[in-house]
Amino acid sequence: MKIEVWADIICPWCGLGLYRLKQAIARFPRAAEVTIVHRSFQLDERSPAGSTEPVRSMLRRKMGASDAQIERMTGQIEQMAAAEGLQPYRVLENQVGNTSLAHELAAWATEQGQGGPMWDALFAAYFGEARSIFDVESLALLAQRVGLDADGARQALVSRRYAEQVKNDGREATSLGATGVPFTVIDRRRAFAGAQSADAILSVLEAAA
Repeated sequence: MKIEVWADIICPWCGLGLYRLKQAIARFPRAAEVTIVHRSFQLDERSPAGSTEPVRSMLRRKMGASDAQIERMTGQIEQMAAAEGLQPYRVLENQVGNTSLAHELAAWATEQGQGGPMWDALFAAYFGEARSIFDVESLALLAQRVGLDADGARQALVSRRYAEQVKNDGREATSLGATGVPFTVIDRRRAFAGAQSADAILSVLEAAA
C-alpha cells in the first residue's frame, strides 16, 4: 500500500497529521505492507526567500486576527498535539518564511534513501525546537542528524537543482484535487484532506485494504 502525503513543513496541521498517520499505521494489521511517500506542497511559495517573521505577525497580517484569536487558534493545535503525546509542539512561538530550501533538502534526502527520516527531522526541528529551517547552513546541519553529508546537502541547496521537482509536486497535488495540506492519497484510489484522527485514518486504511 502506497500512501502519498503532500505537506508543508511550517504547516502545524501537517506535522500533527503525519504523527496521526503513523499512529494509525502502527495499529493497521498490514502495516508491514505500507510505504509512505512524502511530497512537497508550499502554502506560500511567493513568500520572500531569506526572510522570516513571527507566526503572530503573519496571522495578524494575513487574517487580521487579534492577539486573543491567534492565541486561541495556535493554542488549540498545541493542546491537541500534547494530548496525543506530541510535545513540545511550538506553533505560536515560532517563525515562518519561504520553505523552498527545506523542501529541496527533503527531495535530495529522498534521493539518498533518507526521505522519511528527513521529513521527520524537519518537523521535529521546526515544531519541537523552533529551529530555523530557512537557510542553507541550518538545513545542512540538520542533514547531519539523519546521517547525511552536510557538504552534499549544501551543494544540493546552493545549486537549486531540486527546485523544479518541488514545484511539480505542488502542481500534481492540485491536479489531484488538493486545495490545502495535509493531503493524503492511498494507492491513487482514495484521498482525504486535513489532519484526520488516527481512528479515522485507520478506517480509511482498512477500507482501502
